[in-house]
Order: sequence, then structure tokens, then C-alpha cells
Amino acid sequence: MSSKLKILLLGDIDHAHRQWESLSSLGELIRPQSTNRADFIKECREGKLDGVVAAYRTFPSISITGRIDAEICDALPKSWKYLAHCGAGYDQIDTEACSARDPPLLVSNVPTAPDDATADTAIFLMLGALRNFNTSMVALRRGDWRGKPPPYLGHDPQGKTLGILGMGGIGRNMKQKAAAFGMTTIYHNRRELDASLADGAEYVSFEDLLKRSDVLSLNLPLNPKTRHIISTPQFELMKPTAVVVNTARGAVIDEAALVDALDKGLIAGAGLDVFEEEPKINPGLVANEKVILLPHMGTWTKETQEKMEEWVINNIRSALEKGHLMSPVPEQKNIK
Repeated sequence: MSSKLKILLLGDIDHAHRQWESLSSLGELIRPQSTNRADFIKECREGKLDGVVAAYRTFPSISITGRIDAEICDALPKSWKYLAHCGAGYDQIDTEACSARDPPLLVSNVPTAPDDATADTAIFLMLGALRNFNTSMVALRRGDWRGKPPPYLGHDPQGKTLGILGMGGIGRNMKQKAAAFGMTTIYHNRRELDASLADGAEYVSFEDLLKRSDVLSLNLPLNPKTRHIISTPQFELMKPTAVVVNTARGAVIDEAALVDALDKGLIAGAGLDVFEEEPKINPGLVANEKVILLPHMGTWTKETQEKMEEWVINNIRSALEKGHLMSPVPEQKNIK
């Protein structure tokens, strides 16, 4: 194997250092010198990353490269064939531009390792929003016990309907956990799942999902078709007692419309781990005590972070040893 082959690290590895170092048997492990998009493009065009065949990228590495789009793809050295992303969601990567590049930039994600931790986070947000815990948690910290006056009574999950928009791995994991609370699950996808995957969940139309759900959980990827898929017309169809949980990407909800829906009583509450313009949060959400807020911590566990990092490294190993990524993104499954 040529000594010029290089493997680039975009971002930091926090746990799987030994596994990362093991890739040195396949190529030289390097980092970019640049710390911003303009310098990264310049570094590429000056040939300083020539020989890179594969790269490991983290979510925060967007600060180095910006979005992986047509401009970036055009600047990358022709040797660069694989991009292994550490995360289930990959909206920071324009897969259409990656596929159109000559040669294509083949992208992988981590489709299953985050499922448990993200579903656990969704369950936490669901229970907190249903029970209206946040109002009294805030009151307690300011010395007002439950609050004056006390908050309205919350609701038990037992007997309620969980509606899942996007019944992928995380949605199916959440469905199994919600069953332990005596909840019934309905879901909507682009297409109905096989019965074995649905595991008893009922497939319904998007409109019926909105009308019937006591809890609406958003578990779908962000793309041009799903951006603001939940906005004012959708809130108007929902039960006034319903709550919305979002552990997907912030922009699948129109945050301004969510603030308005909460203020008007169109829905009862929300639990959010993701936001449209992270780390900026809509002031109307911060001010509304009916909303439980987390700063994007869905996979914030040692075990899950380790599993995700190892998965990405295994994607790179598979690419360099076998000529294909272990988990290519769906948009590129037919590209070799």
C-alpha cells in the first residue's frame, strides 16, 4: 500500500483512541491545519491534503469545514473517496453534492449505536412534559415549592397514544420503551413498515397521527422535505392536551409556530433536545415553563459515545480493507 495514503481526522476523538491509532496500519493519521472553512478550502486547493483517502468527521467539525457542500466537494483532493460521519443525522452533509462529485464522495453515518440513548432522552422529555414537571422544578429552585399558584395537573402515560413521526431505529426503540408505560403507538413514515419491524404499532396517515397523538415524537431526519414539517397547520390539528417531543433536529419544527401554539393553548407542552439555530434558542421557548429544554444531549453518555466512535472507525477500516463503507447513507446505497 502506498505510503502516501492518509486518513484525516475532522474534529476530536474522545474515547476510542486505541481504535483510531490502530488505523495507522492502513495509512498516515493526520489532522487539518485550518480552523475555518476558508482556510480549509485553501489547504485543500494548495494540495496539503493530497493523499487523503478517508476522513472521520464529528458534528462539531462544521466549525472547521462548514457544511460539506458542492464548494467543499470541488476543493477536495481527487484521492479523497470516503467520509465517515460520527452521528445518526447527517444534515450537515449535502449528500447530493457528494454523489455528484467525480469521483463520488461516499458518506457513512452511525445508524444504530445512538438508538438507546436517544430514545431514553425522548422518554425523559415525554414524561416530564406529560406530567408538567418543569413548571414546579423551576419554582422549586426559586424557593416557591411547587409554584404559586401550583401548576395544572399533569397526565399519566398509561393508556395514552404515542405518535411517532419517523419510525426508524430510534422511533422503534422508543416504541418498545413506551410500551412499558402502558402506551399504544401509532406511526407515520413515507411507507409502511413490515409487520416485524412495526411490532404492533399502527400505521396511520400524517393527519391522523396529528389528530390522535397524546404525545407526538419527532424521530425523522432533517432535509428540505422535512424542514418545518410541524408548523401552525399541524398544531391546529392536534389535541390541546398533547405534548410534542423532539430529539431529531430542531428545524423539523417551526419554532416560532411552536411558541405561538403553546401561547394559544393549541398544545399543552413540549420537550426539546434540539433547536433550529443551536446553540441559540428561541426566547419564547426559554420563557415558557411548559417546555422542557435540554442542550442537545440525546447521545451524551460515555457508553454511546464510545460505540459511535468505534462504529465510525470500523466504517473507515471497512472502506480501506474491503472497498466499501459498512453503513453508507441511504441516498448512496447504490453508488460504488
